[in-house]
Amino acid sequence: MDFKKTLFINPPSWQGFDGGAGSRYQAKREVRSFWYPTWLAQPAALIPGSRLVDAPPHDQSVDDVLKIARDYEVAVIHTSAPTLKGDATLAEALKSQNRDISVGLVGAHAAVLPDQTLAASEAIDWVGRKEFDYTCRDVAAGMSLDKVDGLSFRRDGKAVHNAERAMIQSFDDLPSVMDVYKRDLEIERYYIGYLQHPYVSHYTGRGCPAQCTFCLWPQTVGGHKYRARTPQAVAREMEHARTLFPQVKEFFFDDDTFTAYAPRAREIAVELGKLGITWSCNARANVSYETLKTMRDNGLRLLLVGYESGNQGILDNIKKGIRLEEAREFTKNCYKLGITIHGTFILGLPGETPETIKQTVEFAKELDVFSIQVSLAAPYPGTELYRQAMENGWFHGGSLVNDTGTQIAALEYDGLSKEEIFAAVEKFYRAYYFRPRPIARIVKTMLTDWQEMKRRCREGAEFLRFLRLRSADQA
Repeated sequence: MDFKKTLFINPPSWQGFDGGAGSRYQAKREVRSFWYPTWLAQPAALIPGSRLVDAPPHDQSVDDVLKIARDYEVAVIHTSAPTLKGDATLAEALKSQNRDISVGLVGAHAAVLPDQTLAASEAIDWVGRKEFDYTCRDVAAGMSLDKVDGLSFRRDGKAVHNAERAMIQSFDDLPSVMDVYKRDLEIERYYIGYLQHPYVSHYTGRGCPAQCTFCLWPQTVGGHKYRARTPQAVAREMEHARTLFPQVKEFFFDDDTFTAYAPRAREIAVELGKLGITWSCNARANVSYETLKTMRDNGLRLLLVGYESGNQGILDNIKKGIRLEEAREFTKNCYKLGITIHGTFILGLPGETPETIKQTVEFAKELDVFSIQVSLAAPYPGTELYRQAMENGWFHGGSLVNDTGTQIAALEYDGLSKEEIFAAVEKFYRAYYFRPRPIARIVKTMLTDWQEMKRRCREGAEFLRFLRLRSADQA
């Protein structure tokens, strides 16, 4: 099969914006942080001769991307709700340079709003809906657009939507993204504050059985059925990754919930233990002590845990499926086992009041995990939260980020304004981190080695600058 020269692009946007391929957090972070573009790397691995450009972490401009794209026949752009306008402009620039290039947009926003995505510019030839790996492959193989499942395109000025593509069931059949990472990315450019550097992240599967109303990917692209590689296939891929990247200090499994099926998680852990690698993953706050211990005994260092709120009513509203008592017990077990936790919290979810915000801050302080992230509730199109927000008048269709790519408060309720929710994020961070124990933990990590000292100082300066800018925005 002859493939067209295909370029996958995570486009330039705002400086430091981490909202492209692979990220759940479509906004500019508190400190310089970038996830790997796994959503684009996977279809790139299916297409011989393709190339992946991840512009934000590599500080590549639009001009840089255009120079690279000059000789390509197909360009696939990962878009999002905040970046669609700019991505459409990039599509136009690609067409101006080469009118014959086929330009497609993919991602969660394109999956749920293909008409709006196509309408963003005449330069957009097609949109890949839902799971777009094989959709991109078929386009690159030269298949007529009207024959490609999961694709929307324009005919005679009108949008045409082909039949849905079946979701991938056998992930063992997909080629590893690691070779694409090695070929096209500089892994030292990828930082996450709570992960050891350098790190590598990727998915062993997609989909999440949880029903959280705010979570973007399961409701738009991945679905609620967890479909994944077998433990043996994961072990083979990680052995390959260790060979390709001997400098990596930590591997992160970015599956929506790596621990969704405990027997599989334990089996994978045992295989990883044989390889002697350090690893971390996403987890819900309900993993059993037995599973935690097996993972810890086989190289697990850290869990990224979405606690979201310290109010049970809010957790019920968002269908989190976790009780506060469960979360407390889980956290205690992690402490007993020496597993580090990075906890994430969201302010502004349905049911939020000034009192529930205080409860969440106190809950976070009670848990006292190593580090936290505080986000604002974001009603992305395609989520149940978006539907609820539109029906109840909580969200009036404004932007989700400001003109620098920083997340803004998009929802408001009777008795709780957008401004109050926005201001609460800075107060939350200050209340949590400006305490003796968190400060002592951070200082301890800084004393481990000189590189860690420099990194923590940089991140500390970026975090304080973030707080100052939020204070200025509030004023």
